Amino acid sequence: MIRALIADDQQLFRTALERIIQDISNVVVVGEASSGDEAVKLTRELKPDIVLMELMLSGMGGLEATRRIVRFDPAPAVIALTNCVEPPYPAQMLKAGAKGYLTKNIDQAELIMALRRVFSGKRYVCHEVAQDLASYAYESNSECPFDALSHREMQIMMMVVNCQKVSDISVHLHLSPKTVNSYRYRIFEKLKITSDVELALLAVKHGMILGQSGRPLRSQAMSLLDDGERLAS
Repeated sequence: MIRALIADDQQLFRTALERIIQDISNVVVVGEASSGDEAVKLTRELKPDIVLMELMLSGMGGLEATRRIVRFDPAPAVIALTNCVEPPYPAQMLKAGAKGYLTKNIDQAELIMALRRVFSGKRYVCHEVAQDLASYAYESNSECPFDALSHREMQIMMMVVNCQKVSDISVHLHLSPKTVNSYRYRIFEKLKITSDVELALLAVKHGMILGQSGRPLRSQAMSLLDDGERLAS
């Protein structure tokens, strides 16, 4: 029996996914989490075999939650289940220790395949992500400036663009506010920007922020950039 934990910020999606999993033989949902912090807490308490993880969670977020969960003993396997398909999200998540990467466009058959392969100790990346990931791995010159960020910088960047305050970030990541600010300024330097507003605009431009549809906000990027330039002038 595969014991799964669902970590997603949308209750409707969690409910729908649990119903889908109920129809899969030898798989049961043992818990649901709506934030990165709750995912870590419930994983420690419930000891699932697999955690289905959304990256864009509140609190510490899915990336940091994954990094902590895979250090547990025994450690469950984490499978990303998200609409974040843009580089460097998949690579960062796999580096954090995830054993699988799925988009929310997959069908039930692929979900079943991923759960069973990962449970058996293998890795699984859905076709939509696998091709981009392979190209990303072999490109010598990346077009995405966020590739220059370390794992910790990436996590803090995601929390900043999701409008979390430095004080809140420091609590969730167990860092001092001074350390968080040091990371922020290091991120600014690497990305050649000077503020959180510019960081958010750059994230939108490169598809790092998802809209209500769950897809990147690229269609709105240019208007946001224009607004930012007007505000700065």
